Amino acid sequence: MKQRTEIKAAFRFAYPKTLPIMAGFLFLGIAYGIYMHSLGFNALYPILMSFLIFAGSMEFVAATFLLLSFNPVSALLLTLMVNARHLFYGLSMLDVYKGTGKKKAYLIFGMCDESFSINSTSKIPEEVDKGWFMFFVTLLNHAYWVIGSAIGGLFGSYITFNTEGLEFVMTALFVVIFLEMWMQGTQRQSAVIGIGLSVVSLFIFGSDNFIIPAMIAILGILTILRKPLEKTEVEAV
Repeated sequence: MKQRTEIKAAFRFAYPKTLPIMAGFLFLGIAYGIYMHSLGFNALYPILMSFLIFAGSMEFVAATFLLLSFNPVSALLLTLMVNARHLFYGLSMLDVYKGTGKKKAYLIFGMCDESFSINSTSKIPEEVDKGWFMFFVTLLNHAYWVIGSAIGGLFGSYITFNTEGLEFVMTALFVVIFLEMWMQGTQRQSAVIGIGLSVVSLFIFGSDNFIIPAMIAILGILTILRKPLEKTEVEAV
């Protein structure tokens, strides 16, 4: 009974956090399902790919790969380049995922940009189990994407709307998450470091290639400054 109460409390706390993600994922998922339909694939393909791969932009790329000659090495390299940022997400979540038990495997599989943002920044009340909260955040975001893809795949031939600029929905979402974290934070050195290094990388490497160098630089600098930053945070509290 106690565990059931904890699970319900975690779901009730997680669900509102994912509502902005739902709006973005449903529309992008529908666009993905329509795109797969336009390539000649039936609805089963986008549904299964969204359920089993759950890689967002890489799923769009994978759709093109399915139409080309079999080249697993090329697919592997491109996947690593497109999703290399998850290497850094994973490293930063090592401590966060400790103590989550059997849920840890799914948390690792289902980690996407949006789930990472929520799970790594949310202030979880003491009465809410952290593991179940992160599990439901991940599960709900996963479900939104699969449902959107299913709608687009099943009704792609009947849905017609202009999707130009739709991808900006997720960019706007990250801006909102960042601003909320900034407003709630007691110290903001990490955010300033991240923005600064991203801007420098943008000027050096250009808009198409700056993400991975920026993440490497951010990871390195924050690792070096970890103890001073943690000390400052404790003093601020």
